[in-house]
Amino acid sequence: MSTTVRRRLHHGDIDGKRNEHYEISGLDEPLLQSHELHIEPKGVFLGDLFNVDRTKEQIHWTYLFTNVIAQWAQWLANIVVGSRSFIERFLPGASSNPIGSNTNLRLPYLSPLQEERLGNLQRRLGVPFDDSLVEHQDALKQLWRLAYPDRLLPSLKSELWKEMGWQGCDPSTDFRGGGYISLENLIFFARNYPISFQRLLHKIDGKRAEWEYPFAVAGINISFMLAQMLDLQKGKPSTAAGIRFLELLEHDEMAFDNLYCVAFQMMDAQWLAKRASYMEFNDVMKSTRTQLERELVLEDVNSVKELPAYNLLTG
Repeated sequence: MSTTVRRRLHHGDIDGKRNEHYEISGLDEPLLQSHELHIEPKGVFLGDLFNVDRTKEQIHWTYLFTNVIAQWAQWLANIVVGSRSFIERFLPGASSNPIGSNTNLRLPYLSPLQEERLGNLQRRLGVPFDDSLVEHQDALKQLWRLAYPDRLLPSLKSELWKEMGWQGCDPSTDFRGGGYISLENLIFFARNYPISFQRLLHKIDGKRAEWEYPFAVAGINISFMLAQMLDLQKGKPSTAAGIRFLELLEHDEMAFDNLYCVAFQMMDAQWLAKRASYMEFNDVMKSTRTQLERELVLEDVNSVKELPAYNLLTG
């Protein structure tokens, strides 16, 4: 078993200093453990025995009284919950759960248009990238031309792809997590928001880190993050953000792609605000997801373009 050294600070009043102790424990052990305290008896007196009996009797009656209170509290809680359920059954608008809460969310009724668009999006999410397909090869070439319109197109396996932020000379090896839709998202971003795309690709805005995030691989991560956040893997979304997204999808067939562009721009803004470096990329992604979830459940948001962060794309 591998071990690690945990540094635990014990604060005492000895000479006004802090005493530090180092403990060694296995990595699979709980951080907090209970230990029995053994005290050697120094003698027992008859009065102490009477006190012990009296204490036991008090504890017994306290225990019984506590149980009675707990049962009454449970009974009252059942009445309250039952009453609220009865009211909500006849008055659907009486539910006190806000859209931002993930508890007891009701699956929404989907219009035929929403059903169709959700199905199309889920089929897109299920397509893996296949470097043997000409369509997928052509999409990679198209991305290069959009990213570098004044440069010659390299072969599909070239060191030049690293300049776009792929991890190696063969971009196809980076699509394992995001699938083909992540390439479609990058192409959509380059076509529809070319200024923002170029600024992020070339890291123009802000004071950049010495070890920057790789642009293309970051894009794949964003596609994957959105699919998880919106609960789009299968069936109807059941998260607050996913349910609100279905409303956006009804008004915009490309809502996922537009939201992707917002998320990418938001991620870069978080990166700069945190003055992050490569090793902090996961923390930046978590912050981006949290901010997106908050904006998606705002009451006055009816389209991706009404998200506060959308201004980052057009500003």
